[in-house]
Amino acid sequence: MGGGGQLTDTVEAGSGRNAGVFTWEEVHKHCSRKDQWLVINRKVYNITQWTKRHPGGSSVISLYAGEDATEAFTAFHPDLNFVQKFLKPLLIGELAAAEPSQDPNKNTAIIQDFEKLRAQAEKDGLFKTKPLFFGLHLGHILLLEVFAWTLLWLWGTGWTATLLCAALLGTSQAQAGWLQHDFGHLSVFKRSRWNHVVHKFVIGHLKGASASWWNHLHFRHHSKPNVLDKDPDVNMSGLFVLGAVQPVEYGIKKIKRMPYNYQHQYFFLLAPPLLIPVVFNLQILRTMISRRDWVDLAWYVSFYLRFFYCYTPFYGFLGSVALITFVRFLESHWFVWVTQMNHLPMEIDHERRQEWLTTQLQATCNIEQSFFNDWFSGHLNFQIEHHLFPRMPRHSYHLVAPQVRALCEKHGVPYQIKTLWRAMADVVSSLKNSGDLWLDAYLHK
Repeated sequence: MGGGGQLTDTVEAGSGRNAGVFTWEEVHKHCSRKDQWLVINRKVYNITQWTKRHPGGSSVISLYAGEDATEAFTAFHPDLNFVQKFLKPLLIGELAAAEPSQDPNKNTAIIQDFEKLRAQAEKDGLFKTKPLFFGLHLGHILLLEVFAWTLLWLWGTGWTATLLCAALLGTSQAQAGWLQHDFGHLSVFKRSRWNHVVHKFVIGHLKGASASWWNHLHFRHHSKPNVLDKDPDVNMSGLFVLGAVQPVEYGIKKIKRMPYNYQHQYFFLLAPPLLIPVVFNLQILRTMISRRDWVDLAWYVSFYLRFFYCYTPFYGFLGSVALITFVRFLESHWFVWVTQMNHLPMEIDHERRQEWLTTQLQATCNIEQSFFNDWFSGHLNFQIEHHLFPRMPRHSYHLVAPQVRALCEKHGVPYQIKTLWRAMADVVSSLKNSGDLWLDAYLHK
């Protein structure tokens, strides 16, 4: 079973009843690696063989095996009619008439109200892109690159000029990171193909990274934010314990890969300085080579050819290596604080199969709006709205935010907004709290 959506499979799975009619209990059973079903708009699909061909990555779609994927399907795909042609061969039946349209533990009222909000946002044009916005953003990134090189050309390679050059390059890299994020989420061009093409250029040639690597990691994060064993962003490889559940589990099992009660201190030595220069660079190279992703590798190489062509005349080869390493070091601090302040202090737990709204709100918080906060975070200070509407252009987040907040108040879903400094401080305090929970469980349970 679980092979290819044939009627014979359906009859067997249907336990002798009408072919192609299933209960949620039956759907929930098909969640293993070799047998995967999911539900979209009450239709049941066998995705077992399709997962490896899924453009967003096999691991992303597999996260919904045995579940209702309707809300995620709508959130991620800009052209639902186009995607239907891929789904049609996978269709094996539908939910029985007596079954609810969602997983039984989900709140139907929240799902219906959120769908109305999404439809209204579409009607209000909040998913339409302002080309000038993204053109200006790209322009200011390119200007930063030009200013960095011109500074050395005019002033030489003294310490002051070098530090200013590195700061300008670090800023351009951070801002290019936010821009590639826009294209990766298909939120700039109407046609997905153009988003994919420009995404490869921005993340590859402007940043020296891989679009495929980013897609496979980032969409898993969006699908199941802060869900242990599913969100790669909370997979800390044993270096940290996060939230209130994992520390206790580690403590009870007497797992001590690190002195977790001090993790709020060694965080400053491991995470901000090393994530991009070491961890991400190694992951990117390994991913491109292991998957034979030669297009991404070519874009990756083009970044470094351009960089060394520009800066070797000033610093020599080794000096240029030192410069790009320092730039990555600066960018890494920027990236870590922005991405962690919205998520790490929030609820981190195992899968609970909740509604899209509740799942995203429990794992995200917002940072107060200001011109600086918008620019500094690439508008990810509106992390809640971004997670609810991942395809929405970021210049629309502030417009939909009041409606999202009103919906959360109606259903009693917490909607958190913090100052920038409070959010950063909460990263450290949450690490300390998790470390204390681990130590207590390790010593006493």
